[in-house]
Amino acid sequence: MSTGWTAHFDLLAGYNVWATARLLGAVRGLPEDDYWRDVGLFFKSIHGTLNHLLVGEHHLWFVRFAEGISPKVALDAELETDRAQLDARLREGAARWAPLIASFSPERWSGTLDYTTMRGTAASLPFAATLAHVFNHGTHHRGQITAALTALGQPCPELDLVYFLQNPSKP
Repeated sequence: MSTGWTAHFDLLAGYNVWATARLLGAVRGLPEDDYWRDVGLFFKSIHGTLNHLLVGEHHLWFVRFAEGISPKVALDAELETDRAQLDARLREGAARWAPLIASFSPERWSGTLDYTTMRGTAASLPFAATLAHVFNHGTHHRGQITAALTALGQPCPELDLVYFLQNPSKP
């Protein structure tokens, strides 16, 4: 059984998989017009916001943590145009975090994450706090999408962490 930071982030990685699956399940039934419509989100549509999650969580931060490199990718890039492929890539990406977290040594948690910002500036941030940002960022944008679903008159899943804690096996 892992303890400390590893256990905490393993929990967040599990929650991320669970919340992503629940959200994508709700989005799957959304009519095409609603899925692509500009609903006033920062990345305009539900599709745009899901693509931003793919960019930020999986093509930017995951690579920084796993490989120590900082790819150049626009935060509003449309990496996946197909709904089903985007769904699959988000699910696959979410599942990659737990094994990565398990690979970090206990010393790594008190270190820094050194990377290059999108503007090309060198940055060094506390490792654990920066990983917390990644999971918090996902929660933020999932919340935006659930608000959009509600505004569109669609059902949306309960995504609070406490529901995951009560029943983590129910996606």
